[in-house]
Amino acid sequence: MAPKKRDISASDSRTGSGGTDVQNFLNKLASTPTAHAAKSRGRLLFAMDATASREPSWDTACQIQGDMFAQTATLGGLDVQLAYYRGYKEFSATPWVSTSADLIPLMTRVRCLGGQTQVERLLRYAVRETAKQRINALVFVGDCLEEDVDQVCAVAGELGVLGVPCFLFHEGFEPTASRAFKQIATLTRGAYCRFDASSATQLRDLLAAVAVYAAGGRKALSDFSQGKAATVLQIAHQVGARRS
Repeated sequence: MAPKKRDISASDSRTGSGGTDVQNFLNKLASTPTAHAAKSRGRLLFAMDATASREPSWDTACQIQGDMFAQTATLGGLDVQLAYYRGYKEFSATPWVSTSADLIPLMTRVRCLGGQTQVERLLRYAVRETAKQRINALVFVGDCLEEDVDQVCAVAGELGVLGVPCFLFHEGFEPTASRAFKQIATLTRGAYCRFDASSATQLRDLLAAVAVYAAGGRKALSDFSQGKAATVLQIAHQVGARRS
């Protein structure tokens, strides 16, 4: 097993507020290039850590992911593939699906199992998948990293070259994961945001915003923001101010 890296800077320690993390996420999303023209279905790889520590949050994700589809129905639609790792070197990816009714049964059949993280393997899979057909965005939800950060980031760099932004939602405060996830976001021109069990509503809104962005780009996100929560409005204002 690759050694864990513990060279953590003070800025990655458990200090900053959740609000600061959200604002940083919004800033990054605002500067991300448009995924594609809104004339075709968007493709979003929804990746999750399914090791034992994540079981409560997996249940929450099952409940809130429907918004990813609901908010993109008028944009030409969104295709989503669920990918996850768990147990002893187990990695799985579902077929691409186009409705919440298709995705929910796939998610609810999964049971979290103890094991080591496989973020590098996940990113390598994303590289192979987007070589077949472009992935417009990758969303990852996880709480820790037990791999060599340099190796993981090398693969993230490949995704960056392919133009696949990674949006990483970090549950908790584990410092190695925080450092690595932020680097992955930087290398892919995506974004990083931390959340906890009390911020399910915020996570739902941010996931929906990324889904809308993947399906329709900046214009769709601006339209989606009208009358929505403050976090979504902030995304739209910043995206509108930084159009390329």
